[in-house]
Amino acid sequence: MPPTDDDATRPPDARPWHAIPHADALAHLESAPHGLAADEAARRLERHGPNRLPQAKRRGPLQRLLDQVNSVLIWILLVSALVTALLGHWIDTAVILAVVVANVGIGFVQEGKAEAALDAIAGMLAPQAATLRDGKRVGIPGEHLVPGDVVLVEAGDRVPADLRVVEARNLRIEEAALTGESVPSEKSIHPVEADAQLGDRASMAYSGTMVTAGSGRGVVVATGSRTEIGRISGLLAEVGEMTTPLLRQIDSLAKTLAIGIVVLAAAVLAFGILVRGYAFDELFIAVVGLMVAAMPEGLPALLTITLAIGVQGMARRNAVVRRLPAIETLGAVSVICSDKTGTLTRNEMMAATVMTGERVYEVSGEGYAPEGGFTHDGAAVDPADEPLLADLARAALLCNDAALTRTEHGWRVEGDPMEGALVALAAKAGFEPRAERTSWTRMDAVPFDAQHRFMATLDRPNEAERGAYVFVKGAPERILAMCDVARGADGRDLPLDRARCHAAIEEIAAKGQRVLAFAGREAGEGEDMLDIESVEPGLVLIGLVGLIDPPREEAVASVAECHEAGIDVKMITGDHAATASAIARALGLSNPDDVLTGRDLDALDDAALAERVRAVDVFARTSPEHKIRLVSALQAQGRVVAMTGDGVNDAPALKRADIGIAMGRKGSEAAKQAADMVLLDDNFATLEAAVKAGRTVYANLQKGIAFLLPINGGESASLVIALLAGLALPITAVQILWVNMVSSVILGTSLAFEPPEPDVMRRRPRDPEKRILDAFLAWRVLFVSALFTAGIFGAYRFGLSQGHDEATARTIAVNALVAMEIFYLFAVRYLDSPSMTLAGALGTPVVLIVVGAVTALQLGFTYVPFMNAVFDSRPLGLAELAAALAAGVAVLVMLEAEKLVRRAMTRLRTR
Repeated sequence: MPPTDDDATRPPDARPWHAIPHADALAHLESAPHGLAADEAARRLERHGPNRLPQAKRRGPLQRLLDQVNSVLIWILLVSALVTALLGHWIDTAVILAVVVANVGIGFVQEGKAEAALDAIAGMLAPQAATLRDGKRVGIPGEHLVPGDVVLVEAGDRVPADLRVVEARNLRIEEAALTGESVPSEKSIHPVEADAQLGDRASMAYSGTMVTAGSGRGVVVATGSRTEIGRISGLLAEVGEMTTPLLRQIDSLAKTLAIGIVVLAAAVLAFGILVRGYAFDELFIAVVGLMVAAMPEGLPALLTITLAIGVQGMARRNAVVRRLPAIETLGAVSVICSDKTGTLTRNEMMAATVMTGERVYEVSGEGYAPEGGFTHDGAAVDPADEPLLADLARAALLCNDAALTRTEHGWRVEGDPMEGALVALAAKAGFEPRAERTSWTRMDAVPFDAQHRFMATLDRPNEAERGAYVFVKGAPERILAMCDVARGADGRDLPLDRARCHAAIEEIAAKGQRVLAFAGREAGEGEDMLDIESVEPGLVLIGLVGLIDPPREEAVASVAECHEAGIDVKMITGDHAATASAIARALGLSNPDDVLTGRDLDALDDAALAERVRAVDVFARTSPEHKIRLVSALQAQGRVVAMTGDGVNDAPALKRADIGIAMGRKGSEAAKQAADMVLLDDNFATLEAAVKAGRTVYANLQKGIAFLLPINGGESASLVIALLAGLALPITAVQILWVNMVSSVILGTSLAFEPPEPDVMRRRPRDPEKRILDAFLAWRVLFVSALFTAGIFGAYRFGLSQGHDEATARTIAVNALVAMEIFYLFAVRYLDSPSMTLAGALGTPVVLIVVGAVTALQLGFTYVPFMNAVFDSRPLGLAELAAALAAGVAVLVMLEAEKLVRRAMTRLRTR
């Protein structure tokens, strides 16, 4: 297709190079088959710039630190510290600042690495390139390539820039990172349709992809940010960071609490000055104590620690969480958009179907492992009893240049993935590949080429009584055209039934398998060389083989578990529609037959797409832009979207999703850096454990909030009552900070270790917009706050009634508050079920450890002279300690009674 006049107005890299004859491409770029002159290349380098991607702008350590300070709760604490310093209350100032430093430090350390996805993609550009300059082959740094350069590539090379292919010899390029296709793409010099999808552009070689076979030349049509990888890099830079549902809710809760605290403090300050006549400096210190009491200073630390504990637990399950809130986001996921290749499938080709004579065999096994067997009509077949099957397996092994090697991570193919699958097929048929190849001598071969679409070898057995043989494999339509007869099950050659063969090919292809045909013939007398023309005469069809990148067995079970948990699974892939549909059917997706392709998506506006995406579960031949659109369409419906992937083409969608999940073994570095979580075992099934962990983390965070807020509520209520009634404060501001940041956080952290509830994976995904402080938790906060207020005042008044001074009475009140916290911890572990059981009393080992630690710290608060000086505490006797303990027991008894009443009311409502 010749270029149009409009093409001349485009920048060079915007032309449809794949649709332009290669000679025209060279002409438009003012280049030639022998390349550019060195001085011209230098001028172009100055004009176009180096062949590298722009570096991502990073946040420095100072900016990251300031981001941690940018919290409403932290700002209130800082203002309180400033005012207390101005008033000369240095101990109060020091304790408040210590709380700020603790919260900011935890967040800064746990935040993780800055975004480095653009650097990861830049690392995919080839460091060296072989090019023609002044007609001579020279090696230059890849970043020195310019449009018009003629580049030479061969097996093992990374393509250094976007190339229009001008010469191809059996050239195959692995493009899974860009297209999601499981097998290398065959390249040729012939133009394709202008609207061809990326995976169908056989005349192009794209920067960052790998040459797996053959050799070729191409003229550079785009460099740096103008390459396909550069375009994806630009998409990645445009995708904003997503805020997780938990962070949105915590931020909303913090702002609500902050506004409420400031309004309450201002009202109390005004009342005290205008009605009670308090001096400002004296009252302001009391109001600071009120703000400190009402503010859940421990909430940021508890949130961070709980998430960090969840992250550590996931690491033990082969899932590395790169950003802390991601672990909780999994608990809200309602749809998983998964890439196919390498995620739901193994990214390892396998021969799945074999047809010889009148029989069709199903092949078992996994990936490249040379282990498995054959069945026919559901019955196991011994290949030793099937001579024709053995003939096909031998042809597949000898007309083949690949080899299999065993590594610590399993079997790896050296060479073309489809040929590696054929070696495994031969091993399953009883051949030992190395020994069989040793017993034959290859005399000549015709390499595969996209023009003649077959490979042929001339092999002579080392046994003298047998003659040489020609083995051929290739595209089925090409091999059928070369054959007039087919080998029958009894070994006799029969007229070729073309209709039956075409029906078999269509049946195998309908399963999403790529079909190869095999043929052979005895070599002629004295025939010791092959060429394209000499291969065909006398060929006999041996059979057909269907190959597929099969779904992971564990992924099938994982998809079913996701459906049970109310999570939709959608497959988004760059592969062909038929292949995607077949894999979706094997995986058990809800609607495998309704497939939308990239062209279908381009024809839909956003409103139509939002409607279709509800029902469609399979999307094929998609580009990075399509994946982003699909994720955005689902998010617009209020869905929490997880996206899995392994290729560079997945990176923008991974970043756009609520949680991006990359594959650790076979995933590109770009995908890993763009993701929130990396699966070290590349196993979709690990997601089930991750979702379970995420739901457990959220439930434990709810328990933590239900634990912290009533403590703050009781403290603040006791201070408000004291200030409004003109009474002395039962607890001071620094004592409240001690309780909130030491005992409260330590005890609350133990809730992060609570095990999953039995029905956690049978619940529907939670509504991400549902407030974390729902109606039940709000009632629980009010009820327990009232109990804590009564306990604090009761303990304080008890101390005064026993003749103690205010400092001693406050020490009793603080110990009563901590005792109530400890007993409330056992109650909050079971929000609905009884806590006064043996299991409830014993708790988990972590609960018992933290209770012991808090008890020891509280004894230090009470009896260590240094602590007495800082917190104005006093040593207590056994009677005072018993009174404090009684307050804790009373709280537990009252909460158990409340649970009984609530369960009884629930039963009455359901009758």
